[in-house]
Amino acid sequence: MSDTIGFVGYGPINRALARFALDSGYHVIISNSRGPETLAAEVAELGEHARAATAEQAVLAADLVSVSVPLHVLDTLPAGAFEGKITIDTNNYYPQRNGEIPELDARELTTSQYVLRHLPGARLVKALHNLDLYHLQNGPRPAGSPDRWALPIAADDQDAKDMVAEFVERIGFDAVDCGTLADSWRIQGGTPVYVLPYIGSFPEGLSFEQRQQWFRTEHTARVTVDDVRRLAAQADWNGRARALTDDLPREFTER
Repeated sequence: MSDTIGFVGYGPINRALARFALDSGYHVIISNSRGPETLAAEVAELGEHARAATAEQAVLAADLVSVSVPLHVLDTLPAGAFEGKITIDTNNYYPQRNGEIPELDARELTTSQYVLRHLPGARLVKALHNLDLYHLQNGPRPAGSPDRWALPIAADDQDAKDMVAEFVERIGFDAVDCGTLADSWRIQGGTPVYVLPYIGSFPEGLSFEQRQQWFRTEHTARVTVDDVRRLAAQADWNGRARALTDDLPREFTER
């Protein structure tokens, strides 16, 4: 069982996951691009089982790593440190933020295969990427809860997938095996399992402010293991990327 989770990038997603990890009994090491000294306030808030480090130190010291960074900064990460490390890829492709990536636009690679190209030694697992920030922060439920959500994961390494599934389960979600990294196009950004099933469909005629309020109200049905499998099966590799979330305000889906 993993004990220590390293977080590379300390934006909103990894902030939420670090808190979940601590609440679930893990130790955490947080890092960002500006250096551990800039994270003193965050460490103080997280408590005695958290510390800050450089990205390389966080990866090397961790049993499990979560990477949550814009895709255009992947080449700044300490790739060698990831050799053999079980690594959660939470990333999604947003051209308006990352810039155009021809291989992803042409569907030559899945997003996770693109990440793995930059971290070639990592035991990469696609996971914890398909909820918006609000619903991620408010989504965890105890095992057996009738409204517990299921989330998809994908990896080439079964042992790595099992460890990440354990982490996902411990922090409050059911994990659903959706195949390999080559299969992960079925669960990446813009597919039927991305964001919308967890928030539902906006009612007609709402203003932007009303949509924001509706978005932040708990009113959706449970998304089950079977739902995730059904939605993943509906994905269309030739479909337009992000088509299912184009109507959402950007801050709802970008993480």
